[in-house]
Amino acid sequence: MVKTEKIDVRTKGNCDVVDITRQAGEAVARSGIRNGIVTLFNEGSTAGITTTEYEPGLVNYDLKAAFEKIAPENGRYEHEKTWNDDNGHAHVRASLLGPSMSVPIVDGQMTLGTWQQIVLVDFDTRPRTRTVICQITGE
Repeated sequence: MVKTEKIDVRTKGNCDVVDITRQAGEAVARSGIRNGIVTLFNEGSTAGITTTEYEPGLVNYDLKAAFEKIAPENGRYEHEKTWNDDNGHAHVRASLLGPSMSVPIVDGQMTLGTWQQIVLVDFDTRPRTRTVICQITGE
């Protein structure tokens, strides 16, 4: 069986980290699937999905600092020349993080660790409403 839902996520941009664990868990519960997998996929090329411990130090400082070292906001990006915009770093960061992840479902629950939450990280330069496709497969 396959069930698909969309999760709308309002973000602030600029490396905003949004916890979507609750919404994903609710989608899994509604699906009725007891054992399988949930795949979460961000529609768009300037945000990504991963897991982390959703705590203020990581969410407000550490992740942003790490991505700033890898793909600086004020770096030189050919993408910006092509499109006359300011989000080349956002595309690079999102490409490195990746748009999706999968979590096993066992006995109707996502198998996340105690301190592990699913997060969407929006790297773009402005607030957005992101759409995450939540596809649950199993029995």
